[in-house]
Formats: sequence, C-alpha cells, structure tokens
Amino acid sequence: MKDFQKHIILSTDKLTIGYSSKKQQSIIASNININLYKGELIGLIGANGIGKSTLLRTLTNVQKPLQGSIQINAKNLNEYQSIDLAKVLSLVLTEAMPSKNLTVFELVALGRQPYTNWVGSLTKEDIEKVNEALKLTNLENLKYKNCFELSDGQLQKAMIARALAQDTDLIILDEPTTHLDMYHKAYILKLLQKLAQETKKTILFSSHEIDLAIQLCDTIIVMTNENVITDNPSNLISNGTFNKLFPKDLIVFDDKTKKFRVIK
Repeated sequence: MKDFQKHIILSTDKLTIGYSSKKQQSIIASNININLYKGELIGLIGANGIGKSTLLRTLTNVQKPLQGSIQINAKNLNEYQSIDLAKVLSLVLTEAMPSKNLTVFELVALGRQPYTNWVGSLTKEDIEKVNEALKLTNLENLKYKNCFELSDGQLQKAMIARALAQDTDLIILDEPTTHLDMYHKAYILKLLQKLAQETKKTILFSSHEIDLAIQLCDTIIVMTNENVITDNPSNLISNGTFNKLFPKDLIVFDDKTKKFRVIK
C-alpha cells in the first residue's frame, strides 16, 4: 500500500444510522465500521431505499447517528465547528442550484467561502485555488459562461470544481451521475478517479452505476439488508458480495465479466 493511503481520513466505529423520534427509533443499518484512506476513490452502492443517502447525511453531520462514532482526521465529527468542518469536508449534492445566473468562475469561487473574510473578498490565494480547480476539471474555457448555458455534464463538473476549490481532505458526492447519459456517467466517474490520484484527496460517492464503480474504485462500500461491507472490488467479487445486492430471480452478478446481467 502506498504511503499516502495509510492515513485514515474518515472512520466509523460501531455506527448505527436511522431516524429517531420521541416514541421510537427506526434503524436503517447498524455496526458500520469503515476506514477511508487518503487518496482513494470510494463508491457507495446498494439497492434503492437501502439507506445510502442516510449514511451520507450521517457522515456529513446533516443528521446525527443513533449510536457509534465518526471521526475525520482522528477528530470526532461532533467536535467540529461548522466553519472548521467546511475546511476538511466538501459536499456535492443533487439539489438544484440556488441561481444559475452565476458564471462558472463565480460558482467555483463559492468553494472558498470557509476561507474568505466577512465581506467575501477573494485573495490572490483564493483565485489561484479557483483557477487550479477549473484546470483540473477542464473548465478553463468555460469559466466566464453562465451556469444556465451549461449542459448537465458541464454543470456537474463545475460543482466538482467548487468542491476542489474548497480544498478539503474529503469530498463526498451524492449520486453525481444522476440525469447524465452513459458517456457522461463514465466521464464523471473517470474524472473523480483522476482527481483522487492527482490531488490525493479522498473522494466518496454514492451511485447506481455499480459496474463502473467496480472498474474504477479503490474501495467499495456495499449496503445490503443484512450488513455494510467495505473492501476492494476484487475481494468483494471473490466473496460473492455483489450477488447479495438484488433478488436472484431477475439479476445476477457474473464473476467473469464483472458485470450484472439479467436472467433470460
């Protein structure tokens, strides 16, 4: 294992996720123990409704865990102030943008908010970080275009660039390939792989593109009804983990092709 991969960026210990009310708890998944290493691309996969978004919301402090703990850079998540958390963790969500009248440069520059002064002025360093993010995502020629002029794929790249400009150790993306065609799904996930390798940032994304995740990810988190398993794709294939994702009456995982196929 390379040296940069030995540093744990995010870890969970006996984590239980779900929802709590005054009357009862609704547990989605329990005993989740994961380690995400520096410079890795990690895919989070599972069937619809299994709890992927709940897990991401819990890892990002949007909702509280029912039990267990989460650490980022060996510090408990609940010990971070909001401004400090924004300097170690950046998010790319599927929600609509507040305004598409921003230029690409202005959108990406929003990633510098944790570092700008109270009037939001960009320093020379801020501008350098924005331009670096635009370069890494191949958006330099679009920096002055308004966001409403972008395709879905270009806009997703701009959102990723904003997270890069935020300059955090960990980037988490919720369904980054939603609404994209097959080519752009592969393009975005290949871009994430490249960014993890070149920037040494840890990138975690949830996705239904399981075949692509198997090909591109260093590590995959698999959520099933029984448990949450984390390992590299080769071991998950050898252990038959992917065969537990869906009912076998319709879809099975082919170990030879490393893809899912429909039962005829």
